[in-house]
Amino acid sequence: MGKPPRRSALLPLGSWPESQRVADILRSETVGGALLLLATVVAMLWSNSPWAGQYSGLRDASFGPSALHLHLSVGEWAADGLLAIFFFVAGLELKREFIAGDLRDPRRAAVPIAAAVAGMVVPAVLYLGINWSAGGDALRGWAIPTATDIAFALAVLAVISTHLPTALRTFLLTLAVVDDLLAITIIAIFYTSDLQVGALALALLPLGAFWLLIRSGVRSGWLLLPLAATVWALVHASGVHATVAGVLLAFTVPVLVTRKNSELVGGTGPAERMEDLWRPVSAGFAVPVFALFSAGVNLGGVAGMANALTDPVAVGVIVGLVVGKVIGITGATWGLGKIMHAPLGRDLAWIDVLGLSMLAGIGFTVSLLIGELAFGAGSTRDEHVKVAVLAGSLAAATLATIVLRMRNRTYRRIAEQESIDSDADGIPDVYQEGDPG
Repeated sequence: MGKPPRRSALLPLGSWPESQRVADILRSETVGGALLLLATVVAMLWSNSPWAGQYSGLRDASFGPSALHLHLSVGEWAADGLLAIFFFVAGLELKREFIAGDLRDPRRAAVPIAAAVAGMVVPAVLYLGINWSAGGDALRGWAIPTATDIAFALAVLAVISTHLPTALRTFLLTLAVVDDLLAITIIAIFYTSDLQVGALALALLPLGAFWLLIRSGVRSGWLLLPLAATVWALVHASGVHATVAGVLLAFTVPVLVTRKNSELVGGTGPAERMEDLWRPVSAGFAVPVFALFSAGVNLGGVAGMANALTDPVAVGVIVGLVVGKVIGITGATWGLGKIMHAPLGRDLAWIDVLGLSMLAGIGFTVSLLIGELAFGAGSTRDEHVKVAVLAGSLAAATLATIVLRMRNRTYRRIAEQESIDSDADGIPDVYQEGDPG
């Protein structure tokens, strides 16, 4: 008896064009992840060295026009400015996923969306449970353990040399894209203070002009970049976190859809060209520089570490990342499998989902950003959050390494099967089978 058709699987293989696109994105993010790891190590060593004063002095040095509310420290420029590029790329990817990718199919979108939502809700609930009686401002950090850092996760995969099957790679990327959307929504709604409606309304004017130029086929950076910068500045002045501007701008960029091999796929349109242009900037510069100025925390020796890690806020962050992500993502995927009466996927096992959910517990870039928004950059609680995010992410990475390495022989075998092209038409056989069994 043959295996169920590929389309009925919870984690389907997908089409060949989509698989190629996912592979290209993951290669770019893996390089960015390596730079992110390097920046984090440099930040930690620098902030705990005899030159720690120079580190904090550089991070806190301010510049920019005060009249435009843009006299910011270097750290704030990195968090508010450079991360807008990160969220611009995330917004482009998200729009493409909904129009020409996996998220356009409700059945295929249900699993990564449910997993992403549960993977954010459960960590938040665990954090709130641990900090409910802590008092003070502790509850403001509920969103810190909800984020997943795809670049950091891919860097870990590269270090452990595992070969995730295409279905798992697609699931991880799609989940991360939805996670980014939910994260920016949380930032916009729950971490906006002193909203200035006038500035936000004014931002619609350059945003509309940006949309009109893009739709008219204008690609000149001399016209588009000043408009984008104006949108960013007005959103920043409105009290909404400036990174939201990146997503708003991304959503104005059209996605080209074409038909290839009887399937709708994304063509090479404005969104794809902009993503190709800005993804290396985001992964190779914006995110590593943000990490350089956000991950640096003076550990203060064993006593300082113990003090940080016994703070209920830190405990909640670590439990949320290490335990909450696993329960949320694995539980939601398993539950949908029962409801949909669908098999997991070709040659896949539930331990694979468990390993991916552990990997999703690496919450770094956005977790650090939310920590700064919740408690104020440089505050004692923010320092404790940094220690907790680093400790939780390291623990999640270690557990994921153990689980995924156990399956690496199976992954290699699946990868070999997925590369067989017996008719030499440039498309592996497995993508042309009506029944993968």
